[in-house]
Amino acid sequence: MTDSSPSSSSCSSSSSSSSCSSSSSGAEGDPAATDKQAVRERTWDRLEAEGFARFPTPPHGRIPNFADAAAAAERAAALPELADADAVKANPDSPQLPLRRRLLRQGTTLYVAVPRLRDERPFVELDPATLDEDGLDAAPTVSHLDEYGRQVHPEEVPPLDAVVVGSVAVTDDGARVGKGEGFSDLEYAVLRELGLVDDDTPVVTTVHDVQVVDDAIDLDAHDVPVDVVCTPTRTVRTGAADRSKPSGIDWSMIDDERVAEIPVLARFRPE
Repeated sequence: MTDSSPSSSSCSSSSSSSSCSSSSSGAEGDPAATDKQAVRERTWDRLEAEGFARFPTPPHGRIPNFADAAAAAERAAALPELADADAVKANPDSPQLPLRRRLLRQGTTLYVAVPRLRDERPFVELDPATLDEDGLDAAPTVSHLDEYGRQVHPEEVPPLDAVVVGSVAVTDDGARVGKGEGFSDLEYAVLRELGLVDDDTPVVTTVHDVQVVDDAIDLDAHDVPVDVVCTPTRTVRTGAADRSKPSGIDWSMIDDERVAEIPVLARFRPE
């Protein structure tokens, strides 16, 4: 959660990059908090107006692709949280494609959720050991996941070393704004229910520098904070690791229709 007071942070810089650590923990229910939809719209507008948006465009209504996404991916792949990771859950969106490719080439097995978790086997496994050179390049694209990947049941997913998420906007203290459908947070909650992630599992995102915003963002109990933000020019350690992440599914947000649409939810639903 984010409060309206300025966060205290320390940054170290070099000629090409900087690394920042923020200690602000924030507070839920902040009266000065900015509406998340307002943050989305402003960020999408800025990416488009300033020429930072990349295909697919326009950026509105999606996790936006951005200029120099490959540079942000290179920075993220070198993080100790990801450099030696054996298994990572990753989102399928365009801006994180360079990072998915880098992770596969580093020998990391990726787990990508099927759209809207709509299948009994809700994750696609991409195992670099099964991929040739062309496959390492093509497999992590949305259009080739099914061709190169293997859909797996939840029980086939191992404990995860990290989670990679896409973002519309994020703050220096780890408050993340997605595109507003809630599936990224729900995927995390399912993994938490399965015991595959915990408070210590790092959550990493890559964004353009203009997607790092100064707003105080009032987050809900089911929102997952980001531990590390990588842009093309800097790495931000948010301090979110010092805060608890959601411990499982927030059933107050789940109705019967959603359970019918997402088979994996039925196994966790309280009696």
